[in-house]
Formats: sequence, C-alpha cells, structure tokens
Amino acid sequence: MSDGMAISEHLGELRKRLMISAGSWLVAFLASYSVGEKLFEFIAGPVRLALPEGSSLVFINATEPFFTVLKVSALAGLVIAFPVIIWQLWSFIAPALYGHEKRLALPFVFFSSLCFGTGTYFGFTFVFPMIFTFLVTYGTNVGGVSAMLSMGAYLTLASRLLIAFGLVFELPIVIFFLARLGIVDHIWLAKNRKFSLLLAFVMGAVLTPPDIFSQASIAVPFIVLYEVGIVVARLFGKKKVEVDEEENLEETGSDPD
Repeated sequence: MSDGMAISEHLGELRKRLMISAGSWLVAFLASYSVGEKLFEFIAGPVRLALPEGSSLVFINATEPFFTVLKVSALAGLVIAFPVIIWQLWSFIAPALYGHEKRLALPFVFFSSLCFGTGTYFGFTFVFPMIFTFLVTYGTNVGGVSAMLSMGAYLTLASRLLIAFGLVFELPIVIFFLARLGIVDHIWLAKNRKFSLLLAFVMGAVLTPPDIFSQASIAVPFIVLYEVGIVVARLFGKKKVEVDEEENLEETGSDPD
C-alpha cells in the first residue's frame, strides 16, 4: 500500500493539510467572533438554570470577559470547521489506502462530523443540566456558601466536556475504520473489553470534575459505544477473503480502484 512518496514529500503534504485545517478554523473563528457574546449566553444556559435565585456568573479580572468571548468563538469555530479538518486528515492518509478503501472518504467525513455533533449535543442538552445542578447544589450546601461562578472558569470546564463528549461519540467510527483496515476485529475487541472499561473511567477522571457523577457521564457513553463498536466490527470488519485478496495484490503490486 506504499504510495512511493519520500519522507520530505510526506512532511510537505502534512504541512499543507495542517495549514488548510488551521485556515478553516481561523475563518470559522472570525465568523463566530461576531456573535461571540450571544454564543456565550447560549452555552452558559445550563449553569444559569442551576444557580440559585439571585446568583449569576461573575468575572474576577478586567480581561476575563474579552478572553472568554475569544475562547467561546474558538470553540464554535472548531465545531464548524470539524468536517474540513476531518477531510484533511483523510486526504493525508488516503494515498496509503487501496482504491476501494479510498471510496470511504465521504462516509468517513459525514459520519465523523455527525457523531461529533451528536456527542456535543448529547453532553450539552442532557448531561450539562444534571452535572451543574449537582455541583452547584452540593457546593451551596457546604458551610452555607454562596455560588459565584467565574465565567472564564465555567467556559473552560464546559469546553473540555463538550470536546470530550464529541470525541467519545467518535468511537464507533474509529472502530469501524480500524476493522475495515483489518487492524482490529470483533473478537479482539470483545477479549479486551475489560481494558475499555478501565480506559472509560480513566478518561472520565481526567476530563471531568472529581465527582463520580461527572466521571460516569463520560464513562457510561464510552462503554455503551464500545459495545456498539464491537457489533459494527462484526458486521463490517474485513473478512478473511478480503485479507487474502489484498495480500495477493501486494505480491503482484497492483491496486484496483
């Protein structure tokens, strides 16, 4: 499956793909910045509902609102540019694939974008209200303290959670393509199920606040999607006859389109 490119050519191609990805993110960021304040109001919705009556988000230094709007615009730009970034990733690895594997490009971009968007929607709509209600309620019950959350700190946590949910929902797509490439199969995935369970809770501990509820909000979808991935690998994974055909192609040096 070698495409005959020298290392310098690979590096040049990688630089090109990274520049296009960065450029698309920059354009999306600039477009998002024009409505950055409204975007923050939207993303702050779950925590505003969780705060007690009379409480609100605050900023603790003069530059915090400005940089918060910049950060939320960058996050929105990443979501908008995600299909372009995924396309550039595929374009970089495509020369090393067989002709019939290259035809998976559009499905890869479409379903990767769909899964990422579904993950962020799931996290924001269903998990955020529960997480922040739990955290704010717990906090205000400790020593009778008042809730005064920093807008910058909230956005940092919300951004991390949104990206985490988006990436977790990519798991079935990743497994699908690894299975199609013959790197993993459903037997291997099922055999290593216990490691996926461990990885799920490690990710939950790293990416979420240090409470079991928040950690489970990442770990449980990961475990469920891993099981979905096993089914996907069983249905769509590379069959032995396909492996044999590709081995024959490598020996003859041909590559069918």
